Amino acid sequence: MIRIINSADAAAVLAGKEARLAEAEAVVRPILEAVRVRGDDAMLEYARRFDRFDRDSLLVPQSELDAAAEKLTPAFRDAVRVASANIRTFAEMQLPASQTRELALGLRVGQIIRPLDTVCAYVPGGRYPLPSTVMMTVIPAQVAGVPNICVTTPKPTPEILGTVALLGPSRVFLVGGAHAIAAFAFGTETIPRADRIVGPGNIYVSAAKKLLAGEVGIDFVAGPTEILIIANEADPSWIAADMLAQAEHDSEAFAFLLTKSEALAQQVAAEIERQLLTLPTAATARDPINNNSAIIIVQSDEEAVEISNRIAPEHLSLHDAVLLPGIRHAGSIFLGSRSPEAAGDYASGPNHVLPTSGVARIRGGLSAADFVKVISTQELTGDALSRLAPTITTLARAEGLEAHARSVEVRLK
Repeated sequence: MIRIINSADAAAVLAGKEARLAEAEAVVRPILEAVRVRGDDAMLEYARRFDRFDRDSLLVPQSELDAAAEKLTPAFRDAVRVASANIRTFAEMQLPASQTRELALGLRVGQIIRPLDTVCAYVPGGRYPLPSTVMMTVIPAQVAGVPNICVTTPKPTPEILGTVALLGPSRVFLVGGAHAIAAFAFGTETIPRADRIVGPGNIYVSAAKKLLAGEVGIDFVAGPTEILIIANEADPSWIAADMLAQAEHDSEAFAFLLTKSEALAQQVAAEIERQLLTLPTAATARDPINNNSAIIIVQSDEEAVEISNRIAPEHLSLHDAVLLPGIRHAGSIFLGSRSPEAAGDYASGPNHVLPTSGVARIRGGLSAADFVKVISTQELTGDALSRLAPTITTLARAEGLEAHARSVEVRLK
């Protein structure tokens, strides 16, 4: 049964959630090096060993993608249509704009937006197929204008392949794990080198992304999925359902409820047990509920907000939106009792590829902005350069860079 503890005893529970990547890094290092040195040969060797790959080619032909789309039910196709429209609209809102501005007479500055050339969207092949991750990773790249979008997955389910076909042109490769990350980071005879690799994965995928972050752009190093709920007056069945929705991902997931109400805490704990009795994924959800999760009794809303900011949760559910101004760190925030985290996983629009393990202190979720470069521009007339010359030359000579100063002065003669 889930623990109910006081906030004074919460530190040990919260500390236990940090992902341990050291062991995984040791495992994946030789895999990364082998793919770097031996390319396709090493990648195929690992794909057959870890992914049960048994085809002649890693690339899925377009005919197979189209056939998978034809097999999708009308209800599934409609779900993809509605969800992808919302995801696309939100991604368009996130995209930075090209612009110019005259800072002073004769001095124009600006920025131009250019998409990355090639990106890789990693779609996990674990316990559940994740066509939603296809939408969340491919659509922002499309909005950004990336010309070469690759999807890689070790589990080519009809839902995954069909969703790719419905979204439009993307190449799909059947490879996963650390060897897939290495292949797209270095490039092989078969796999194109990517500018950025995005999408969730297991601890070995995360370790590979961390080790190759200097070789290729990544979104972030993801740890176990997480939700934190702050509520004092709520339907306990709704809160229990949200906590179980997170726990059913895998044994490393965790869910926290912060509340001032001991009565609500007891009701939610009992409701979790009741719902587990009929939950088809109870075998998975039980361990994270018992081992990783907790209901924490706080003394005030201010204390709840302080704990939340300390955790910087991937998903934050605020049943009372009045607390929003105090929140500084979160991957995605769900406001009000009728905004379940599952809505964000699938259809409301904001991206579900989110920072975990406290990374929300430094960045938010995946966005269209992750797939573009913002390139600055500057243009000076002769008069503008003359006015700036004393500033430029003084600073250049203060730094001992005489040629910098002379490159300005030679233009003023």
